[in-house]
Amino acid sequence: MKESILDVLLYLFEHYFTNDAVSVDGDDLTAQNGPLMGELTEAGFSTAEIRRAFDWLDALARQRPAPGQPRSNGPTRVFHGAELDKLDTESRGFLLFLEQHGILDADQRELVLDRAMALDQEELDLDDLKWVVLMVLFNQPGAEAAYAWMETQMFLDEPEPVH
Repeated sequence: MKESILDVLLYLFEHYFTNDAVSVDGDDLTAQNGPLMGELTEAGFSTAEIRRAFDWLDALARQRPAPGQPRSNGPTRVFHGAELDKLDTESRGFLLFLEQHGILDADQRELVLDRAMALDQEELDLDDLKWVVLMVLFNQPGAEAAYAWMETQMFLDEPEPVH
């Protein structure tokens, strides 16, 4: 049996979100997607993990900026406490890289950190963090170019330069 919220999220992302078959805008995803609950259970996920993944997605949808809201550039991010424990140096450096190259703005960076910290894993490696970034960008209006760039990075060994 699969144990992680991230496993459920990745399954949903790979099978549904990229095809726009599931909306992440609902207050109660479990009610809107009853058949989806059954399919996830058949795929080996526990009901508790499925509900926690839907809660994670619902929190992401609630934090979506309003249309037309300007993107912000914030101060340099200093990680501390649980963030240092959960995100290794490579992951923190990758977030800084994304922000410095305009893939993420300060608000999106904070949203990525919020969603990463909300996962039930003690540590996230760079690959896990990349999936979180991809899911956050997918949910952000106006971030299509950043999403497309990030999507290409998911399958490359060496990151491509940002133009």
